[in-house]
Order: sequence, then structure tokens, then C-alpha cells
Amino acid sequence: MAAMTLLSTQNLTRRFGGLTAVNSVEFEIHQGEIHALIGPNGAGKTTFVSLLSGRIEPTSGKIIFTGQDITALPAFERVRLGIAYTFQITSIYSNLSVYDNVALAAQTAQRRNTGLFGRIDTSALSKEVHAILEKVGLGTYADEAGGALAYGHQRLLEVAMGLALQPKLLILDEPTQGLSDMEIANFCELVKTVSGEVTTLLIEHNMDVVMQLADRITVLNHGEVLATGTPDDIRSNSAVQTAYLGGH
Repeated sequence: MAAMTLLSTQNLTRRFGGLTAVNSVEFEIHQGEIHALIGPNGAGKTTFVSLLSGRIEPTSGKIIFTGQDITALPAFERVRLGIAYTFQITSIYSNLSVYDNVALAAQTAQRRNTGLFGRIDTSALSKEVHAILEKVGLGTYADEAGGALAYGHQRLLEVAMGLALQPKLLILDEPTQGLSDMEIANFCELVKTVSGEVTTLLIEHNMDVVMQLADRITVLNHGEVLATGTPDDIRSNSAVQTAYLGGH
């Protein structure tokens, strides 16, 4: 049976003056998969993901999510529809506790179901937040200020906030950047654990992480799709080896 397409782009293009950062990209991510987006620095990955999340507008082309054209929707509307994006640079509430950071995201998800003035079930909310914190390995840090966490734990907190939004698509932008080897291993286990709950788009430089986690990989180069395929396909692709993997 063919996999269901959760998100796709059609001829997606973004120009900045005379520079074409993303050029006519045709891309799709299937429901339930872990899809990695890789490419050398300057390949257009950040611009492409910013287009998907609604942080910038395309020059031309379309973005389709769950069958709906979301090209013109602002970022907050995309969150409501089920797209959660964790940034390359942590974007937590430093002065709030770890618990409250996740609770805010969970409340956003509840509001999506109950409406703006609907009643929040605080007991269910508390159980959900603690369960998510345990899942990402932050259960013992619930009362600490987000800004007091070590950098690696801040990245995990951001993932927890993304999960609390109950997204259909979780976009993780360079999630292992700055993590220790042990933290990277724990992160990989976390992504495998939640992969049954949420479709994941992983933007990552660490090729060991990519090859371990991804069901499919898309390679960007000079703003264009160079190749898409399984890890084995990408590993053996001579064009990818030349452009990105250093010919090895």
C-alpha cells in the first residue's frame, strides 16, 4: 500500500534579491516516517524549513499539508494545524520552570481541541506534562528554571515542548548540535520512541544520527533537491558523495 503523503511542496522557490536560496523544490514526507534533510552549508536547508514552518514566505510554489494548501498561512496557524518546529537555537522560556515550559505548549494543544475559552483539565494536563518530561529524560528537572539547564537538556526541553503540542509533524532543526555522545545516544532513542506517535522531519549534520534514524533522506545542494532515497540509496549515490559526503 502506498504511503500517505503528510506534507509536500510543489516548485517551492525563495529568492533573496539575486540569490535563489530554494529553487523549485519538489518534496514530500510520508505519514509516520522519520525523514532527514541534509546538505552542505549554504544548501538552503534553513530557508526551506523556514518556508515549511511559515517563518518566511515563498517567492513562488505551494506547500500542501494534510491535503490543505497552507502556503499563505502564518506560522501560528500552522502550529494549530499540527506543525511543530524546534529551532536551531533553543527557544525556551528561560525564567519559567521546565514544567511550565511544557505546560504552556500542552495548553496550546488543549485549546486547539476545546476552543479559546474552553475549560483546561489541569489534572490531565499535569499527568501529560510529567509523562512527556519522563519520556525525554527531564523528569527530575521539572521544578528547575529552563534557563538553568545545561545546553543539552535545553535542547531536550525544546523537543518536549514540541511533543506537548501534539503535532502531526515535528520538525527538529539540528537537535544534536552541542550534545555529548551520551546525550546524542539518548536523543536517538527518544526519536525512535516517539516515531510511532508523530511524523518527524530531521535536519541534521551528524551523518551517524541520520543513517541510524532516517527512513528516507532528502539531500539539498545549491537550493535544489540532489537526491531522495533510503539511507542505503543516499550512501551509494555518487552525486551525493561528491557534493556532500566527501567522495567516501
